[in-house]
Amino acid sequence: MPKTKLLTEIVERQKRGYASGVYAVCTANQFVIQTALEKGLNDHSFVLIESTCNQVNQYGGYSGMKPADFKKYVYTEAKQIGFPLERLILGGDHLGPNPWQDQSAESAMNQAEQLIEEYVLSGYLKIHLDTSMGLGDDLLGIKALEMEVIAERAARLALTAEKAYQKRKKQNTAVAAPVYVIGSEVPIPGGADSSETGLQVTKTVDLKETVAVFKDYFAKNNLGDAWARVIAVVVQPGVEFDAYSVHDYQREQARELSQSLREYPGLVFEAHSTDYQKDAALRNLVEDGFAILKVGPALTFALREALFLLNRIEEELLQGNREKCSNLISTLDAVMVKNPANWKSYYNGNEQEIRLARKFSLSDRIRYYWEFPEVKRSVGQLLDNLCKHKIPLSVLSQYMPEQYKKIREGELKNQPHSLIKDRILNVLDSYAKAVNCQRLVN
Repeated sequence: MPKTKLLTEIVERQKRGYASGVYAVCTANQFVIQTALEKGLNDHSFVLIESTCNQVNQYGGYSGMKPADFKKYVYTEAKQIGFPLERLILGGDHLGPNPWQDQSAESAMNQAEQLIEEYVLSGYLKIHLDTSMGLGDDLLGIKALEMEVIAERAARLALTAEKAYQKRKKQNTAVAAPVYVIGSEVPIPGGADSSETGLQVTKTVDLKETVAVFKDYFAKNNLGDAWARVIAVVVQPGVEFDAYSVHDYQREQARELSQSLREYPGLVFEAHSTDYQKDAALRNLVEDGFAILKVGPALTFALREALFLLNRIEEELLQGNREKCSNLISTLDAVMVKNPANWKSYYNGNEQEIRLARKFSLSDRIRYYWEFPEVKRSVGQLLDNLCKHKIPLSVLSQYMPEQYKKIREGELKNQPHSLIKDRILNVLDSYAKAVNCQRLVN
């Protein structure tokens, strides 16, 4: 099945009445990517992995990778485990001027065009066009950004993407065409901050205006072919999370919005910030037309949990040799305190409250620190120690009882890497069950 068809089939199945969808793994973390690919291999499914404009861009982003670098990185991981590349889809999330929004509109949009071009030329297939934010000279203090401005800028980026696609097509006529996700009510990249108080489900009238105005501006730019490949609209279904709370999906509040999809035979909804939703809520979202579920922080939160637990186990096993301990938890927190840019504006409260948030917040700002050299060394030492000193099952039962049970049943190896991935897999399993049809038909 062609890669584009893997995504458009999701829309077609939804319109035929099937509760079908796809989950997008939004991360650059190696453990998470490996786990997602291994799950896809075992499930005979395709895998959708996405990077954001802040994480991966033409300047390297906070991951230090350009779009071509990220593709090479993910493809290398896939090849190492034998995952078929024809079942691997890359997506670009929040692609637009967000990283440069403090600059003038023209400067920010010029850089956004370069960003889009590099993503498409690198082979990213699913492109989320996000021009919803105000830029330096938009005077947002006076009024909100007009829908026409948002749509005009999105069409400008779509035109850039289509030109890049045609450039690729000249080199390889079999290259897949990009598909697009649009929208004006788009959560900020990285999740909400702790001051988030309430959420409003997107109004049907606003959805209709968004689709109509975007379609009009695509037409003005002779982007009819591209519009036919717009598969989803980002809306707010009433889900979000911050440091310690989760806004659970209430399907009755989104019922009118969900029913409005019947008017759009080629569109589904894309739901951002679905992390930490209950299993039933994830299923309800897919049933209600939110066919693309984005997940990221919940996966690295599970990684953090596993590593913290393994650090506690390590301390038990090496009490007589504490100088050989990784001291991961304290090392990580020290690095975060020294480099507060990625968490400071997200956590409020007194010193104790902020200390707890740095470690345990659902926002999981820790995910920005795993690649710091001191942290990487500490993680490496932790894993080396636990490979040399096998974890007694009785100790494992104390700290990781679910994984202990799986080892006793012969379903899991008593190895630190396996324990970490199993923790992440618990999150992915919930999404796989919810989307129902990410499995390929052989």
